[in-house]
Amino acid sequence: MDEMDWALLRELQADARLSYSELSRRVHLSPPAVAERVRRLEESGVVTGYHAQLDLARAGRSVVALIQMSCYGPRCVLRDPEVAGWPEILEIMRVTGDACSVLKVAAGSIDSFERLIDRLAPYGRPASTMVLSTPLARRSIDPLPPP
Repeated sequence: MDEMDWALLRELQADARLSYSELSRRVHLSPPAVAERVRRLEESGVVTGYHAQLDLARAGRSVVALIQMSCYGPRCVLRDPEVAGWPEILEIMRVTGDACSVLKVAAGSIDSFERLIDRLAPYGRPASTMVLSTPLARRSIDPLPPP
């Protein structure tokens, strides 16, 4: 990826709804060239999708937590594809260390969060950390500095 690709990515990360015309104006490239570069970034898998960023509390999910799961073997939460479909689970990350995975969850209430913990218990030992606030909710990706 070159500097122009990164310029496009900076703009798209800030506002993915920009038209090719507006993108071309911002990065000083023709709209067809912008469209071609964005298409290549999508096809190469650098751009994996375009999403609306939601305020979880205003969307009815005021209880946000990270849950570490200590489970290994056939009953591991990572081996059950149904778990990924549970509506409270936003992300599942496979990790190193004492836990096998960390789940980011958003529930509508403490009661529904407690029910989620109970649903996870058969998979192993859940250990939860409640999110009080998110000072850095989303960070744009920039090129790494040279080593």
